[in-house]
Amino acid sequence: MFNRPIRDIHDFLLSTYFADGLRITFGVLCPSLILAQFGMLQYGITLSLGALCVSVVDTPGPIVHRRNAMMITTVLITLISLIVGITNNNIYFIGILLVICSFVFSMFFLYGLRAASIGTAALLVMVLSIDDVRPWKEVLFYALLIFCGSIWYSLLSYLFYRIRPYRLVQQTLSESIHAVSNFLRAKAKFYHESINYDDNYAQLLQLQVLVHENQDAVREVLFKTREIVRESTPEGRFLLLVFVDMVDLFEQVMSTYYNYKQLHEQFDPSGILSHYESVILKIADQLDDIAFALKTGNTPSLPISLIADVAALKEEIIQLEKKNTEGKYNTLGIIALKNIEVNIENILSRVKTINGYFNKNEKKNLKPRQIDLERFITRQSIDLKQLSENFTFNSSVFRHSLRVAIVMLVGFVVAKTLNFSHSYWILLTILVISKPGFSLTKERNYQRLIGTIAGALIGICILIYVKDKNTLFFILLICMIGCFSFLRKNYVISVLFMTPYILVLFNFLGMGGLSVAQERVYDTLIGSGIALLGSYLLFPNWEHEKLKDTMMEMLKANMNYFEQVTFLYTEQVKDFTNYKVARKEVYVTTANLASLFQRMFSEPKSKQVLMKELHQFTALNHLLSSYIATLSLYYKEHSFVYINFEELKPISNNTVYLLNLSAETLYTNTDTINNVPLIRRNMNDNNSTDTGEIIIAEQFDLIQKVAYDIYKLSEKIKL
Repeated sequence: MFNRPIRDIHDFLLSTYFADGLRITFGVLCPSLILAQFGMLQYGITLSLGALCVSVVDTPGPIVHRRNAMMITTVLITLISLIVGITNNNIYFIGILLVICSFVFSMFFLYGLRAASIGTAALLVMVLSIDDVRPWKEVLFYALLIFCGSIWYSLLSYLFYRIRPYRLVQQTLSESIHAVSNFLRAKAKFYHESINYDDNYAQLLQLQVLVHENQDAVREVLFKTREIVRESTPEGRFLLLVFVDMVDLFEQVMSTYYNYKQLHEQFDPSGILSHYESVILKIADQLDDIAFALKTGNTPSLPISLIADVAALKEEIIQLEKKNTEGKYNTLGIIALKNIEVNIENILSRVKTINGYFNKNEKKNLKPRQIDLERFITRQSIDLKQLSENFTFNSSVFRHSLRVAIVMLVGFVVAKTLNFSHSYWILLTILVISKPGFSLTKERNYQRLIGTIAGALIGICILIYVKDKNTLFFILLICMIGCFSFLRKNYVISVLFMTPYILVLFNFLGMGGLSVAQERVYDTLIGSGIALLGSYLLFPNWEHEKLKDTMMEMLKANMNYFEQVTFLYTEQVKDFTNYKVARKEVYVTTANLASLFQRMFSEPKSKQVLMKELHQFTALNHLLSSYIATLSLYYKEHSFVYINFEELKPISNNTVYLLNLSAETLYTNTDTINNVPLIRRNMNDNNSTDTGEIIIAEQFDLIQKVAYDIYKLSEKIKL
């Protein structure tokens, strides 16, 4: 327990976040440090600016995508710095250019986050060059330095990749396993006495969003890296197998969903549920060990005590069943405990399998798996037709781009009117805060304000009490690393480091000290206010506008998932690709719906429509996918079969019908109330004593019941 904070720090130092921070700091600082030795610091700062702009697009992903993005950014920022440098003496022309560029580069959101970051980098160099008026010959040299700085950083980033080509995959996969571990800990809390079920369920949904985001990041970097896709090396096969097994393990974790309230009412006096919690937490710790081993190159080992704990848990259930002579515990409760224990055994078995992959001798002999990788990744093509189709107010990206163009113009006018010495900070604040949705803009706004004000106070203290130049440089270095390391992980902390870093840097350049801190806070407040007002008043994008489509996608994904699992019982399925793709889509749509629900809480009360119904809809769909996952595991893990599946077909067909009808009801919004019955099994038709068949039949009943509840809820929802 005492080593946990130390492990967390060590884990962060080995993470992709810290690696990014070190790389960006080195790439940005080096040109200035080297040229400063020759009395050319001014040129060095321009080179550093080029490196900084290109670093914006150097986010985790396939090296081909990163390389292409950096090359495109290099060309764009060179041209922008040239055009702005030649024309910035004309305030009216530069104002028009700012509006056009703000709109065009904001439209890059259509093509994904990396394309959007290219637009951000282009606007960044534009904003920083607006007030830098110089003769045209110097402008040419300035643009050349920007070009050289960006080429320098691009080569540096590519060199780091070539030295350790698998490092990014290892780090990203490690973060993904950490996310599953945290999800498992949240599941363990359901076995804790006096747990708040609603709060823990809300946390579970947030963690599921993180799991999806991390798994998607792994797919992006793993399936699009040629060396791994070809499985030409043992390391590539090893990473692929670990990820595939972790996705299967997460499905097993997802499947353990029960009526925990009833379990607590029955079994709290026996104390067995606390033992479940303890064992699950230990498995989560073991997943953390696997994640840590991926970064350090060590080999994790499964503790013997954990295996003994699971065996003791199994024995405890047997003893509980033997003592149940007076019917103190109902049969369904005992069966639930058994099912959970079996699932824990299966999870532990998969953890043991993953541990085995780390063995150096075994790693050399790992056999490749036939995986249709193309079906698990999303490719974003640059389609001009898509751009033209989005030139309409129905497009949220178009409205966002128009809004950014207007608020940037307002910020430009305000900056010129106030005539602050660093008025471009107003435009920078607007640039980084403005997001397509109101909730994201509001969140980033608060983060920027808190980080800037707290950072300014820290920066002032540093400048007052620290006079030694070497100490100041060391502080500058730490602040730069902290700023770039936390940029993707925690924006508040990133800005907290960023402000002292800027203040110390300006102090080194002899451009003011305490007055700069005051001006930065003022500019941030002004820019934040403009951006937030713009997101509320100018063509706002409210989350409820996407509610209908997101809910229907969730229903269709669950329906497809159920159909693919049903095929496991009706057909001789040898290729599980369709099933796994369907499972992935459920994770994606669940995460999308959960994150939309969370973002709606940040919006004005008048825009928070159907919050109670949406919460119920999200909960029911999560329950549905958990039950479907459980049904799939009965076949995959226990080899359960149902000999005469025709008996269950009416229930299966009615489940699909109910989900289809729910989607139609959401889409049409009619007031028609359909009387759709539940299909009841005739218990006399099945005299089977086979435990597997009984469990399968009960699971199909449960799934149909949840589908019916979803349908009845969809009748109440008017979108």
